[in-house]
Amino acid sequence: MATAFAASAVHAAADTGTARQEANRRAVLAFYEKGLNEKDADAALAYVGDRYVQHNPNAADGPEGFRKFVAFLRDRYPQSHSEIKRSFVDGDYVILHVHAVREPGTRGSAIIDIFRLENGRIVEHWDVNQPVPEQAANGNTMF
Repeated sequence: MATAFAASAVHAAADTGTARQEANRRAVLAFYEKGLNEKDADAALAYVGDRYVQHNPNAADGPEGFRKFVAFLRDRYPQSHSEIKRSFVDGDYVILHVHAVREPGTRGSAIIDIFRLENGRIVEHWDVNQPVPEQAANGNTMF
């Protein structure tokens, strides 16, 4: 009986962890869609915690830094679009593999975004960005 109870408790904890991870994934996907594709900073910031630590050296910390980035996209690249090719979740981290195209008809960039969440809210961000080349040294795509 004790073994069955312990197994049940472990299973319940795993289900809770999985549910939390999927909720984190949904929050990041919604944040990305609202902020980068719809260019609605206020809607995106609903998914951000009280603090937002930015590790991209070209972006400022905090909600105001994100607002400035979205305003830049809206003003300079109004037709930009980011297509999330895949997402991964590891505890409180959500990782996205993204094809971002700032101007239609261009090759765009391959981006890896890493978000850390606390209590279901985004509190930290890292990214790396690599332009999609005209020709690759191999026959593989970046996506």
